[in-house]
Amino acid sequence: MTKNRCGWCVGDDLYEAYHDTEWGVPVYDDDTLFEFLILETFQAGLSWITILRKRENFRTAFDNFNYKKISKYKQPKIDELLNNEGIIRNKLKVNATVTNAQAFMKIQDEFGSFSKYIWNFVDGKPIKNEWKNYKNAPANTALSDSISKDLKKRGFKFVGSTVIYAHMQATGMVNDHEVSCFRYDKV
Repeated sequence: MTKNRCGWCVGDDLYEAYHDTEWGVPVYDDDTLFEFLILETFQAGLSWITILRKRENFRTAFDNFNYKKISKYKQPKIDELLNNEGIIRNKLKVNATVTNAQAFMKIQDEFGSFSKYIWNFVDGKPIKNEWKNYKNAPANTALSDSISKDLKKRGFKFVGSTVIYAHMQATGMVNDHEVSCFRYDKV
C-alpha cells in the first residue's frame, strides 16, 4: 500500500526518506538545531534537495556541524571550504557559518541552550497547521519575521524570514505536513 505523503517530496527517494523520518519532527537538542540552521542558511536561494544531496559532504567539511570548532575557524579553513566542490562554495555563506556558530554559543550562554531560546517563540510546542496542499503553506510568517529579526540583532547572518520559516518546518516548530499525509498526526 502506498503511503500518502506531502506532494513536495514525492518521486525522489532521498526526499521521501527525509520527509518520512526527519521533516517536521520536533527537535530540541542544540546539535541538531545547529545542523539544520546551517543547512537552511546554505539553502537560501537554492532548492532543499540540492542541500540534502550534499548533506554528508557538509557534515564532513564542517566537522560534523560542531559549532564549537566552527566558531574558531580561521582563514586557512575558510579557504579550504571555499575550494571544497562537495559543498556550496559561497564565501558569504561560509563566513556566515562561522559568525553564526559564535552567535549560537552566545545564545546558549544567555538562555542555557539554543533550544530554550528558539522554542520559547512557540511556547515550547509545535504549531499545527492544517494545509490540504503544501503549496498553500506560507514561505514566511509574522512569527518567522520576528525570530529572524531577533537572530539578526544577535549577530546571525543569512537568517531571513524565509530561511527561518524553513528551519521551523524542518525542526518541527511548525507542523506543515499536509493533513492527508501519513506523517501529519505522527509529528
